[in-house]
Amino acid sequence: MIDISSVKKQLLSEILASANPVDVLKSSKLKELYAQIPKLEPSERGKFGKEVNELKIELDKAIEKRRNEIEDSNVSSIDVTAPMDMNSKLPELLPAENGTIHPLSTELYKVIDIFTRMGFEAIESRQIDDDLHMFEALNFPEGHPARDGYDTFRTEEGFIPPAHTSTMQNRILKDGKSALEDGGEIAAISYGRVFRNEDVDATHEHTFYQYEGVFVSKSATLGDMLGVLRSFFESYYGQDLKIKTQPGYFPFVEPGMEFFIEKPATLGGKAGEWLEMLGCGMIHPNVLKSAGIDPNVYRGFAWGGGVDRLAMLKYGIEDLRHFEAGKLEFLRKFKS
Repeated sequence: MIDISSVKKQLLSEILASANPVDVLKSSKLKELYAQIPKLEPSERGKFGKEVNELKIELDKAIEKRRNEIEDSNVSSIDVTAPMDMNSKLPELLPAENGTIHPLSTELYKVIDIFTRMGFEAIESRQIDDDLHMFEALNFPEGHPARDGYDTFRTEEGFIPPAHTSTMQNRILKDGKSALEDGGEIAAISYGRVFRNEDVDATHEHTFYQYEGVFVSKSATLGDMLGVLRSFFESYYGQDLKIKTQPGYFPFVEPGMEFFIEKPATLGGKAGEWLEMLGCGMIHPNVLKSAGIDPNVYRGFAWGGGVDRLAMLKYGIEDLRHFEAGKLEFLRKFKS
């Protein structure tokens, strides 16, 4: 009987050295192995045939790898840092002064600046995540009806482009746990792009931006949260503002509420006109537990809002789709 291990060693060696690795499969050695099967005792054929098939699969993988190596070696490398040919014509480039920062980036930078000056660490959100951070760690158990309120995209592998920046909350809490145990506090915001399977119209987009805040200590209160949010919006709009809240349901906070500000005069607001700005509340004990934080010792609050909404209100933009359209006539309005 032909020894499979010695044939395997020989053929793999030939593949590594071959400029045309496919030809190795035409080897008489491999054919001899297949020819050996019907000559064996019936009790031996199954095991031997399985080993030959496994060898064939391993050879196919080695051949594919070798082919990729050969293709890569044939690609000419380009040094993008090399200077231009002095005799060639300079490319026609748009002058840099024609560029401008996208309005969403401008507003996001302002949000980050205000909160970091208030003592919050700023952490960029992920653009791909998993079910644990999207739902389970935020008190959305399997089959929870609130999951239906998030029309999430999913990859073939089961990963999720986050539908909210709250996917960072569990990570922020875990990373800050040691600070709590040392007598400190957790104070951070996360920000970034989020995705939802929405029908796009003037007020709905499949891609938009959010900012999220988390604060945890031994003594955090709703009053602290309202003070932080009021200070943020007063700084953002540059004037004193009245605020109010009303009950709202979010699985990761209890109690949960919707936060309103009296419409700023800078937006043409008058007394008694209110704008809903974000959702907020005290962090649910289950969310603290999922991060290994004892809710009997520590408590916190969290909030989340949309950057696109801030920009729409501030600049009187009537259609959310303008932000992603790439229209120069729209973007030129924000050139400073």
